[in-house]
Amino acid sequence: MPRRPTGWTLALGIALPVEAATTLALPAALAAAVDAALGHRPGPGAFVRLALVLGVAAAANATAAAAGPACSAEATAALRGRLVRHLLALGPGGRLRHGPPPGDLAARLLGSAGDAGGRLPAVLGAATALLTSAGAIVGLGLLSPWLALAFFAGVVPGVVLIRLFLREAGPVFARYQEVQADLAARLSGALTGLRSIHAAGAEQREATRVLAPLPGLSAAGHALWAAQRRTAWQATLLIAVVEVAVLATAGTLLADSALAPGALAAAAGWAALGAGLFEQVEALVAVAHARAGQTRADELLAVRPAEPGRAALPVGGYGEVVLRGVVVRDGDRVLLGPLDLTIPGGRTVALVGRSGSGKSLLAALPGRLRDPDEGAVLIDGVPVDALAPSELRHAVGYAFARPALVGRTVRDALAGAGPAEAAAARADGFLQRLPRGWDTPLDELRLSGGELQRLGLARLLAQPARVVVLDDATSGLDLATEYQVSEALDRATLGRTRLVVAHRAGVAARADLVAWLDAGRLRALAPHTALLADPDYRAALSDTALQTASA
Repeated sequence: MPRRPTGWTLALGIALPVEAATTLALPAALAAAVDAALGHRPGPGAFVRLALVLGVAAAANATAAAAGPACSAEATAALRGRLVRHLLALGPGGRLRHGPPPGDLAARLLGSAGDAGGRLPAVLGAATALLTSAGAIVGLGLLSPWLALAFFAGVVPGVVLIRLFLREAGPVFARYQEVQADLAARLSGALTGLRSIHAAGAEQREATRVLAPLPGLSAAGHALWAAQRRTAWQATLLIAVVEVAVLATAGTLLADSALAPGALAAAAGWAALGAGLFEQVEALVAVAHARAGQTRADELLAVRPAEPGRAALPVGGYGEVVLRGVVVRDGDRVLLGPLDLTIPGGRTVALVGRSGSGKSLLAALPGRLRDPDEGAVLIDGVPVDALAPSELRHAVGYAFARPALVGRTVRDALAGAGPAEAAAARADGFLQRLPRGWDTPLDELRLSGGELQRLGLARLLAQPARVVVLDDATSGLDLATEYQVSEALDRATLGRTRLVVAHRAGVAARADLVAWLDAGRLRALAPHTALLADPDYRAALSDTALQTASA
């Protein structure tokens, strides 16, 4: 939906044409004042008109100077808001998993959206300059057709010059922004793994990897500067030739008494304005820059979110989860599946496997945090992609190893959880010690990983979800606290279906069943005690326990 024009947009839209009109009127007003001063047309009217034109031109110029940046800022904020809402609407289900990496998305939100925000002022400025130049040519023609002909001698090479610049600059800008995005993606990944990089003493190697795109960025920048430099000196030379041709023609006409002295001043002014068409390199750069930014923003906006479902779950269901022929891929590589699995309603199933076996990937499927590339996921017989979003959010609740807290205060972040849920998650103690308790702003929180996990568990307990998914949600707790929290979770979620990504044998032992995953395939679905006889199963539990401890 097009954005409604704001006050600054309207001000810019009015100021630029007024500025162009007064700029065009200035040579004529100056000519009249010159003739009046020389006694050809006595009277103060010419000087009043000149002063009026100068005053209006100054006011319009000041308004345009203020409105342009404000208009760009408003457009940038609106586009960034639209992009953020669009990305959130796409959700984590996989619509963008083959698209830009997070660093590139950040570059588009920050850099490309900022470039695109200046599109309207850039286009209006370039269009106004074009109209001003066209009006100046008309003014020359009104003085004398010979002046217009002298000017037109430079129009054809000028138009060719502008077209060549736009053709060259557009791809260069796009390449520059792509390399910037690659650099941002590499830096984002490095910052995420900063502790591991320092622990391995790999700072220099990682810096080399992150900065690898810099030569490409430099090449794109130099290509752009070279195009600007080449176009600038060619335009300067062309302008000089055109102005000399116009002034020489005007001088000849003046010598033949075909022009008045004031008309010579007007011809000089209009020749300069008309030649301004060829020196709009900066305006054209701004347009090309804005177009490149808009193109990158439009690429994200073109990714359409999945159509939301409208179905509801049957009343009285127990949260049975069924996976039928599920396959999840990353390009050509199969990450999970083919997989057929039925998790009985009201049962607790531990997901066990080595790192990379697909535990978290499987846990993401019921809540559509990832959509399968093939197959179907059903809850109580209803495909999850057919459920209304609100229905799905109420049906499936998650707790993660690093839960994100959303809102302004702790109370907002806990989303309806109260003292009972906080106590069950063993979060009540440190919540009471916070500066302002439950009303402490989130940006003032300094929590450990375990405390953050306990807040996530308290938030989960406030949901009346049929399916509860615990994805490494107690990995930051010591054994005693984990046991207490697990006991509280068992009581609070009694009768619900639970999927638990398990790294410890004790967690698997408390589950009704264990889904043992191996290289993305279901190797077995059985009680923990039945699987213990298999040395590969014991090795899988040992590996995951070691990985959790090292993390």
